Order: sequence, then structure tokens, then C-alpha cells
Amino acid sequence: MSQNTLTLERMRADIARMVHEQPEDIQLDDNLMDLGLDSMRVLNLLVSWNETGIGLDFSEIAEHTTLQGWWSVVQKRLEQITP
Repeated sequence: MSQNTLTLERMRADIARMVHEQPEDIQLDDNLMDLGLDSMRVLNLLVSWNETGIGLDFSEIAEHTTLQGWWSVVQKRLEQITP
């Protein structure tokens, strides 16, 4: 997987690493805050993900609490930045 590509699988793996779980244990509809993510960890994830050039904002992500919600935000952003 390229370091410059933000995929659902990368997001799942990064979240899992943050909460000390296996990626396959992170479901699309799990409440990520209940799994142990807090605002500082979310900010760290965003810094890493924004290195791909996607330009996510904390407020966009904070509106959602699931991987599915976050992935929806990412998909919309990808549609905006892809020619």
C-alpha cells in the first residue's frame, strides 16, 4: 500500500494501531470513541492522512463517530480533488 494513498483499509489499520486492536476487529459501524479514540489520537490520524494531500479538517471528521462516517467524508473529498 502506498504511503500516499488513503484507502479504507489504511484508515482501518491506522485506527486499529491507535487503539491497540487488530484491523479486522474494527467494523464500519463501531463507535470509534467507544474503542478508545480521543481527540488527540484523531488529530494524530488526521496529520498522517493529510500527508496524502487529502486535506481533511477535524470538524469534518468530528461530525461522525464511525469508520463508515469517516470514509464517507474521505470519499467526498477524493471526488472534489480528483480531476
